[in-house]
Amino acid sequence: MQMDVNPFEYKPRSRDCREKATLIGELKPVHPQPLDGRAGCETWSVEFSPDGSYFAWSLGHGIVKLLLWPLEEDPGPGPEDHWSSACKNYNYNTARRKNMKKEKTLDCGQTVWSLAFGPRLSKHAETQMHDSKPGPSTDVLSSLLLATGLNNGNIKVWEVRTGHILFNLTGHQDVVRDLTFAPNGGLNLVSGSRDKTLRIWDLTNDRKKAHVLTGHINWVYSCCVSPDCSLIASVCGHNLVSASQSLNVTTLI
Repeated sequence: MQMDVNPFEYKPRSRDCREKATLIGELKPVHPQPLDGRAGCETWSVEFSPDGSYFAWSLGHGIVKLLLWPLEEDPGPGPEDHWSSACKNYNYNTARRKNMKKEKTLDCGQTVWSLAFGPRLSKHAETQMHDSKPGPSTDVLSSLLLATGLNNGNIKVWEVRTGHILFNLTGHQDVVRDLTFAPNGGLNLVSGSRDKTLRIWDLTNDRKKAHVLTGHINWVYSCCVSPDCSLIASVCGHNLVSASQSLNVTTLI
């Protein structure tokens, strides 16, 4: 007798197989939560840069902190541990000074709901780039960028090296809940919003006009791009399964 099997059925592991995570550090915002319980002080998003050199933290009140990563370690209790940690920190701090990397504070002016570093490059896209001719490059394409999705529907894109804002993308009519750069090494940014739409932005286009994807009947909470940049997967409220949309209508590769 043949039985129907649901390929999307999830079976949680037993309690005995679960491993308890170890807390290695904790970041706390400088500004305390207001006593009247107003929103805006929450941490809604964190993100590592693709090269692992920065950690972005939306610490509330419209502020994003760009921390150098990894964080400096405290010396161990023993003399050997102390010497090892001291050498490690000295070498790491020397590298930081040579690279002229500094922590930065970005004032976005609105509650920050989503963060995304770019450009990103998947292994699939990297293989294709090796097999093809190099395309045109721009100063923006060679810089590490951070996109911030805001409460008012705007997306601010910052240059990490300088901390300066490069673009203010408008079009969404509600909170920008998620952001992701297509992993093709370019500047194609995908955004998902509570206005029930996805938007694809080409940051190399001077007009900065987005391609709008519709079809969700509720808020869009999350979105991601497949490694070959052929599909976008997105999730909206009250949906148990993500919806995939083809990217054949746009050029991401």
